[in-house]
Amino acid sequence: MNKGILFFNASWCEPCGVLKPVMDQIAKEGIPVKSINTEYDAAMNEKYSPKTIPTLILTDMGGQEIKRTQAGGWTKEQVLNWFNN
Repeated sequence: MNKGILFFNASWCEPCGVLKPVMDQIAKEGIPVKSINTEYDAAMNEKYSPKTIPTLILTDMGGQEIKRTQAGGWTKEQVLNWFNN
């Protein structure tokens, strides 16, 4: 696997809570997913500057951004489609 997903979220964010189990399922299927709590990870916030949450950022394994999206309410199928296309 040469790419992974950064999942920017926060504990107070309801759409993030809905998306979390979806991202957990995707991670269990072998796609690298890193959950980043915007309340606590200032370095990642500064590096990627998500404008809203939840935000998904697809990166190569060196951390270079490929693309991003706001993903509130997305299903597993929608996330996988975004990841693969």
